[in-house]
Parts: sequence; structure tokens; C-alpha cells
Amino acid sequence: METLHYTVPQMSCAHCEAAITEEIAGVAGVESVTVDLDSKLVEVRGAGVEDAAIRAAINEAGYDVA
Repeated sequence: METLHYTVPQMSCAHCEAAITEEIAGVAGVESVTVDLDSKLVEVRGAGVEDAAIRAAINEAGYDVA
């Protein structure tokens, strides 16, 4: 299992957290998603997870990865 980290500066509320979590959870291989609104960090754990797919999911949710 691998762990990937992303900074998403626009996250500010529970809606942001839910939207990002939902999109990332749909990516193949993702086992868990943890969002920390205070630090603006997203942690993704899974097996065979592709960085580009996670970045695309965050973009699909309406946010940019720093």
C-alpha cells in the first residue's frame, strides 16, 4: 500500500471535504481518503493508485492541487 499527499488550498469547509473525498474514493485502488481542512492536506492510501488519477479527481470536484 502506498500513501500520497496533496495540498488543496481552496478547501475551507465540510462541503469541500465531502466533494473531494467522494471523487477520490471513486478512483481505482483507493482504500482511504483523509482530509485535514486546517492544513489543507489530503492523504490518499491505496494500492496501485495513480497520481494523475487523484489529481484529476480533485479537479473534477472543483479544486486545484498546489
